[in-house]
Amino acid sequence: MRFDVITLFPELFAPFLASGVTRRAYASGQVDVRLWNPREHAEGNYRRVDDRPFGGGPGMVMLAEPLGRCLEAIRQARAEGAAEQAPLVLFSPIGQRLDHAGVQGLSDSRGAILLCGRYEGIDQRFIDRHVDAQISLGDFVLSGGEIAAMALLDAVARLQPGVLHDAGSHQLDSFNPELDGLLDCPHYTRPEVWQGQGVPAPLLSGHHAQIERWRREQRLATTLRHRPDLLAAARARGQITREDEAFLAKDGSLL
Repeated sequence: MRFDVITLFPELFAPFLASGVTRRAYASGQVDVRLWNPREHAEGNYRRVDDRPFGGGPGMVMLAEPLGRCLEAIRQARAEGAAEQAPLVLFSPIGQRLDHAGVQGLSDSRGAILLCGRYEGIDQRFIDRHVDAQISLGDFVLSGGEIAAMALLDAVARLQPGVLHDAGSHQLDSFNPELDGLLDCPHYTRPEVWQGQGVPAPLLSGHHAQIERWRREQRLATTLRHRPDLLAAARARGQITREDEAFLAKDGSLL
């Protein structure tokens, strides 16, 4: 799949694309990331990409024209062999919050064009004419869309075959359908005792069924304490068993 990223700061992506386990996806081309600077498509000696907002107010607004020319260049570059046009995604506070389902959808697609806004925002006329979807990481504001773009790329890259050391690692992540959309359980490693606290006995038992039941119960407990909405959604889908309900009911601290 291919992601074209429109950004005024392409240099921010260099260490990200070359670091960590997900670099395998970028190096192999499983996730092909191409960076486009709209400043290269701006006119004049200063290659201006922003201007003051009509009506006054603080900050600057990204110009529609350089973005339009940059997008046209991307569309032309992607046109060869493309069965359909890639969607243009803008990272924005009004966008739909990114979740596992959204990441999985992009992971199963041929990619997208990611637009990283800066300053006070982007000329609304460009958004109205060209943007297909808007995505948010949460109810807060960043200095630009680059961090959000990296988060999306990282989430997509780790789902690609062969990227993680263990091919099934991502299937045991929080929110994954393999875990019925629940949060993941706690994890422990050596030493067996650290600062007076030991590892839970079931994990040392060597009894696989007992270990898996303990992990299931911990996922249920963790989800109920921190994200009861996810547990309610799993119930609505019929994914919480009678055994699960018995565990939740017997411990009053979970209710």
